[in-house]
Parts: sequence; C-alpha cells; structure tokens
Amino acid sequence: MMAVRTARVQDLLGLLHGWYPPDQAEEWDNVGLQVGEATAAVEKLMIALDPSAAAVAAASAAGARLLVTHHPLLFKPLRRLTPDDPVGGVIWTAVRDGVAIAAAHTNLDVAADGLNRWLAARLDLLEAVPLQPAVGHLVKLAVFVPTAHAESVADALFAGGAGQIGAYDQCSFRVAGTGTFRPGPGTAPFIGEAGRREQVEEVRLETIVPQRRLPRVLEKMLKAHPYEEVAYDLVPLANELPGVGLGRIGRLAEPVALAAFAARVKAALGCSSLRLVGVPERTVAKVAVCGGSGAGLIHEARRRGAEVLVTGDVKYHEARLAEDLGIALLDAGHFATERLAVEELAERFRAGAAERGWRLDVVVFEGDRDPFVVY
Repeated sequence: MMAVRTARVQDLLGLLHGWYPPDQAEEWDNVGLQVGEATAAVEKLMIALDPSAAAVAAASAAGARLLVTHHPLLFKPLRRLTPDDPVGGVIWTAVRDGVAIAAAHTNLDVAADGLNRWLAARLDLLEAVPLQPAVGHLVKLAVFVPTAHAESVADALFAGGAGQIGAYDQCSFRVAGTGTFRPGPGTAPFIGEAGRREQVEEVRLETIVPQRRLPRVLEKMLKAHPYEEVAYDLVPLANELPGVGLGRIGRLAEPVALAAFAARVKAALGCSSLRLVGVPERTVAKVAVCGGSGAGLIHEARRRGAEVLVTGDVKYHEARLAEDLGIALLDAGHFATERLAVEELAERFRAGAAERGWRLDVVVFEGDRDPFVVY
C-alpha cells in the first residue's frame, strides 16, 4: 500500500513542467513559479484562468497554498511593489497569505496534450494535428560504448529521459564497430595500458534527447559508462516535435453549414455570442482552432486547407484578410476558447497526485469571468 504524503510546491511544479516543459514556451513568455516558496507544503491546489486578486483571495480563503493559472501574473520586471498597484497588490496579498502562484501559458498552448488539443476535442474534430508544428528542442546523442556495457548505458540514458518518440519510449539505434585509443601518461584506463594503442569492440549507441533533459541524461550516461574519458556526439535537430505545436487542424464527422457550426461552437464553449466572418450558408468540413489570440495563424490555416478558423481576439484588418483569402472565422473570444483548460488541468493534477500517493485536494476557481459583456 502506497504511503500518503503531503506534496510541496516544487513537487507540483515538477508535474506541471513534466507535462508542459517551460522551454517550449515562447521567448517573451514567463511561465513556472511566479510567487512563493518552492518548499512550502500544499494540501489544497486551486486552478484558475487568470491570477486575479479575486482568485488569490479565493485560494487563501479555501486554504489553497498554490494557485496555478494559465495566464502569468508577471510579464515584465516590476519597478516597485506596492499594494495599490494591480499586479503589486496581487503579489502583496499572495505573499501575506502564503499562496504561491505558478503559470503554464504558451507551453500549455503548444503541448501534445494541452489547451489546443482539448479545444479540438471539445469541438469534436477528428484526426486533429498541430496547425503549426513545433521544431527543434531535440538533440541526437551518439555515445561509443564497449559492447558488454551497451545495455547498461542504454538503461541509464532511458532513465534520464532519452529515447522518447511520440508514444514510443526506449528508442535507440546501435551499430557495432572497432574503437581505438592510446591512454596517456597518468591515466587509469578501463581497458588497456598507458602508452599502448588499444582496439576495442564497441557499439555506437544513438538516441534522441529533449534539450531540457540533456544535463540529466549526460549525468546518468557518464556515471554508467565504464570509460575514464567518454566519447560522444551531440547533434541539434530541426525535427518536428511529435504532437507539439500551436493550434490544431482536423475535420468534422460530416460537413455542415458555417452557421450551424457556429451554433455548435457557442454551445460547446458556453459563450453567449461569437463573431462570424464569412458566408453563413457556406459548407465547412475542415476546421482549424487556436485558443486565445490565434488570428496570426490565418495564412497557415488557409494553406493547410481549413475552411474555418475558430479563435479569439480577431481584429478588423484580420477579418478583412480572412475574407480576401476565402477562409471563414469564428471569434468565440479569448476567454471562452481558453477557459476549458482550467478543469482539464485540475483533472490532470488529481490523477497525478493519486498516482504518487499525495494528499492533495484540487479545486477550480469559480469566479473567472469574461471581461466582455454583450448587450
């Protein structure tokens, strides 16, 4: 039977960063711990869309020691910290009440199992894939190992997080060959002796490593490798990250009129209204989505064959561009296209805590509201 224990802020951040690596966030973004003490104990966690004063107050009143939000509290350096400043006031209250604040923003947007996948699923899109796939963040690692030690070194690499390709793990490629070396003065070679050239049957062991996990993988590899000096190569890759990228594009089970699809989107996202660009009677079947502000993907959505893009925050000239390109837009609003992430995140934390035997109550902030009201 698994012992029940209390999680710390850093334990929960470890989960969050494992699902949504910070290095996959945009350069301008600020994700992870914003306020608070990493070692503080957390028995209740609250999830919200925004790090508002109301959300922090609710977390404090509920006894939640950590508030995880989608939108970050801090984007720019603060010149001062006073309780009468909107951001400063939130920080002031959070520190006073012992509420840590963390964010998963654009790293959640692009994740394989993140906001845009959830949005596509909510709208019943089939065969949905990233609209703008992410590239980079991967390194090919090739290390030369004596044949008898290839398996133990491979196990160490995999334990560090190497070898993951989509839903497959422990992926590697091995080629046998002959390695040569001559130990220098003062060395203590695992094989051979100083001053004499040696030939050893070796394996070139190749695998793939996410950039963020490289330090840990190298540490484990060097510890497991028998050689005093380990020969290895690191090659940056421009491969697409499996399932990772901005937005999603998929198809409907059956083509429908744009107006009918708009009504479906309103119901699915619980928004009171949306803005439509395009001919309401037009039939649509291939759909692109991007939660939040995704009008910058209009060209890519059209290039990929989408007949409609569902997003928020569409501006006038972006709507005109869509008309010119012949792609319809459904602007359901920033709030409605992202709010669904709150409950999804809560479910992930509940499952993750249960798997680890943590005593953790996960609650959702019910006070998030769309700032726009339609009259």
